[in-house]
Amino acid sequence: MSRIGVKPITVPAGVEVTIAEGNFVTVKGPKGTLTKQLDGALTIKQEESTILVERPTNNKLHKSLHGLTRTLLDNMVVGVTNGFEKKLELVGVGYRAQKQGSKLVMNLGYSHPVEMEDPEGITVEAPNQTELIVKGIDKQLVGNYAAKIRAWRKPEPYKGKGIRYAGEVVRRKEGKTGKK
Repeated sequence: MSRIGVKPITVPAGVEVTIAEGNFVTVKGPKGTLTKQLDGALTIKQEESTILVERPTNNKLHKSLHGLTRTLLDNMVVGVTNGFEKKLELVGVGYRAQKQGSKLVMNLGYSHPVEMEDPEGITVEAPNQTELIVKGIDKQLVGNYAAKIRAWRKPEPYKGKGIRYAGEVVRRKEGKTGKK
């Protein structure tokens, strides 16, 4: 039995969940609206302020979809109530970032500044020159955009320079040693 899949999802006050035919789920909350087409093999039941996900059989596909579907629904509910955020740190001499309207401009040691336009539904804040906060209501979009920013300069193992997630530990390597 799926430990995650059998947990009920509690829907807080102010959040409206609509389950249409074919498991097309719409979640409306104070921060916005999310819609997602979930797998039609599973049944999603809504009883007052809880949502339950049930699977028809115990075959491998249904087992794997059970926990996934429940987690996707829970992330939708959490997203429209609290939202999600990823924090990034820029480490390195001359590495800095700033916001110019809806554009993120980063100096990362290239001969030109890197400019990225904020996608729809995502906001990026730069509290100072070496920190970035990516915010949004869709967990997948927030994570993808943070990964795109990080991909410009992944942390390197010798000096530790690059863009890293807050709290990420970069394993350092020892440099070359000269012959004696």
